[in-house]
Amino acid sequence: MKKMYITTMPNHIGAFLKASECFAALGINITRVSYNKAVDSHTLFIDAEGEKEQLEKADRELEKIGYLQSDQNEQSIVLLEFMLKDVAGSVTDVLRLITHHQLNISYMSSQENGTDYQAFKMGLFVDNEEKMKGFLKEAQEICPVRVLDYNRSERVFDNSIFYQSFVSGLMRQTELPEECRDTLLVNSNLIMQMLDEKGQSPYKTFENISLFAEHLSRYRGEAFVPRITEHKISEDTKITVIEPPCGSNTTIIQSRGETLFVDCGYALYREEMMRIFRKLLPDFDNMKKRILVTHADLDHCGILSLFDEIYAGNLTKECLEFEHKSENGFRERNPLHKPYVSMCKTLTYYHAPDPDGITVLWEGRRDQKGVLEQMGYFDFGELHFEVYQGKGGHLPGETVLLDYEHHVAFTGDIYINIHGMTPEQTVYNRYAPVLMTSVDTDPALCTAERNAIMQRLGAGEWKIFSGHGMMKTYSLKVQ
Repeated sequence: MKKMYITTMPNHIGAFLKASECFAALGINITRVSYNKAVDSHTLFIDAEGEKEQLEKADRELEKIGYLQSDQNEQSIVLLEFMLKDVAGSVTDVLRLITHHQLNISYMSSQENGTDYQAFKMGLFVDNEEKMKGFLKEAQEICPVRVLDYNRSERVFDNSIFYQSFVSGLMRQTELPEECRDTLLVNSNLIMQMLDEKGQSPYKTFENISLFAEHLSRYRGEAFVPRITEHKISEDTKITVIEPPCGSNTTIIQSRGETLFVDCGYALYREEMMRIFRKLLPDFDNMKKRILVTHADLDHCGILSLFDEIYAGNLTKECLEFEHKSENGFRERNPLHKPYVSMCKTLTYYHAPDPDGITVLWEGRRDQKGVLEQMGYFDFGELHFEVYQGKGGHLPGETVLLDYEHHVAFTGDIYINIHGMTPEQTVYNRYAPVLMTSVDTDPALCTAERNAIMQRLGAGEWKIFSGHGMMKTYSLKVQ
């Protein structure tokens, strides 16, 4: 049995030795350790493996010596900027006020800048919101004061409780409940450790995580304004593309009185997407809701539970079945991708759909030889698709649909329209390649699959509907 511990070590010689001796005495094997004093001088992450009874004893022993995190021990830090006149003794009145309110300073930084004022930054420990409000009111009478967001500052201003403060910021941004804290702590640390070993600054990693969470939360509610375009395929068929600021496109095919969705976005935007569906489809609440899933990434599957019928290939259903049982899906079996995906699931409120509602329409080979192999056919309205499975360059089970009569292609994320994204989508798509090193399981294989798709397109003007970006027109002339 494996378990991950988030421990709080005293900052003195022999602290880790004491924890190690505790595990060794119980016959427990330590499989991973992560500690970076420059990031957080107290928080130590330990992965341990042992019998259930051994790990339960370790819980008690670590708690007894004060090494386990406690919610009651969490402190908050507020970073303030005081605009002080650049004269001798200008900071004295502020320091006296801090002492009067019995606040502790965790960080200070100031430097003259050639003007008549200095921007004096201070980090203050806060355990009472009302006390801080009273302090700020009095401080404003001395000089201009503003509260800074530590996630946007030039550097981490306190490293004794960094992880707790950092995760508290993530939780506030996305309004997550307290039970999500440990998941965010662990996966933030795993991402940092992975990228630190590849030479990336820990501070840069945490900044990217914070900016990613901020970008997700920024577009909730009325701020969720996707680009929506309609494309006429024939007199009886039209395709509508909904491009959200974050996450995958949702495409709606309407043909001969029938409606089919292709992929759906993050669970975080469920209510926002329903508002749009009702606007585009006035009978949405009463209609039979059917969706086709190109692959099992969570930004394509976030609101699948909204639909009555879910169509997919066998490998996509298999992946979603694993996730429904709280096991690792295909993406999380890649150690480079697992921390980011696990964290993203938490930040976006993801829950895998009940696999009983998934209908397998195509059986793809697990031992596929070619980079793109046909699984079968799919008819919808007047559209007739040949259905192909990629070998797994982006994700195992990825599905491609090609209609040669109407020159319509659905490519999932094997091919995406990078140059056809909105500014919000462009920003969103910067983070995943950094935080999990690549959005593809096998980038070289995905490139080969992308080339294979383009080679399979026949002569004519094609409309390519991808997982991200606007519809792409691709013309292939007859030789």
